Amino acid sequence: MSGPTESSQPTIDPYEKLQIVRNPDGTITRGIIVPESPPSSDPNSSTPVLSKDVPINQSNKTWIRLFLPRHVLENSSPSSKLPLIVYFHGGGFIYLSASTIIFHNFCVNLANEVPAVIGSVEYRLAPEHRLPAAYDDAMEALHWIRNSQDDWLRNYADISNCFLMGGCAGGNIAYNTGLRVAAEGVDQLGPLMRIRGLILQQPFFGGTQRSKSELRLMNDPVLPLSVTDLMWEMSLPIGVDRDHEYCNPTVGAGSKMLEQIRTLGWRILVSGWDGDLLIDRQMEFVKMLEEKGVGVVRRFGVGEYHGVEDVDPSKAKALHLDIKNFISS
Repeated sequence: MSGPTESSQPTIDPYEKLQIVRNPDGTITRGIIVPESPPSSDPNSSTPVLSKDVPINQSNKTWIRLFLPRHVLENSSPSSKLPLIVYFHGGGFIYLSASTIIFHNFCVNLANEVPAVIGSVEYRLAPEHRLPAAYDDAMEALHWIRNSQDDWLRNYADISNCFLMGGCAGGNIAYNTGLRVAAEGVDQLGPLMRIRGLILQQPFFGGTQRSKSELRLMNDPVLPLSVTDLMWEMSLPIGVDRDHEYCNPTVGAGSKMLEQIRTLGWRILVSGWDGDLLIDRQMEFVKMLEEKGVGVVRRFGVGEYHGVEDVDPSKAKALHLDIKNFISS
């Protein structure tokens, strides 16, 4: 995959880029067939991390893919329980899945290298289900985890040491879900489950005023500005602009909840690359966190593009190390 280029005029058709067609009823037809991976729960297989799918809400067709490092099966004492990462996949809110092979492999490697138990949430997509549907599904997943009698979660996951994580749109979901948990009160998750921090990998934020990086990388071949515009148009509630708090974290009630996050002692890891047109939004977000006194760890690099950790094993491994250090500190 090539890196970004600079241009002053938008030239990329977002419908062609995404291979989607808008239907009269407000749905879209997705033309890209993205490779998917089935779970692998056979303990006799060679994979270092086992995985399985468990339904959450069958009427909404939501479920969770659990990832368990194989080595913990040899020692199930309480002292050996692993941190829990609740993961939300990317795709601009409008496509891809927890079963998409790049996200499946990412979670396998992350579970193995941290190590951690991971729950990758299958949430509803826009425009068929506009925001806040994905946030609702994320909260429902947390409550499901809290009450679950699943043996992997009960025996091997330390739900009192839980982190919300996502890439791109998933980073946005992790952040907005964290805001909801803070607003509703951590006791809503019960006495045992505790969120310790958020891990936001190139999170998808926006606003009505164009940033310098959006203009500089307008025709980036990986994530052009026309595509992000269309994703926001299809995912935000009808009738609002990109200065809605779901999109722009510096406005609305969300920014005011950061005082509560600071009080809770949560830390937030934010990663990004200067070849991603979202970079200025991410750096502005980090500045806001720091000004609010929230414990934040920034990991911004140069020379790479949006989603690079999903396709470049060396970059993924470096991010996994950052996450391991973040969780263990």
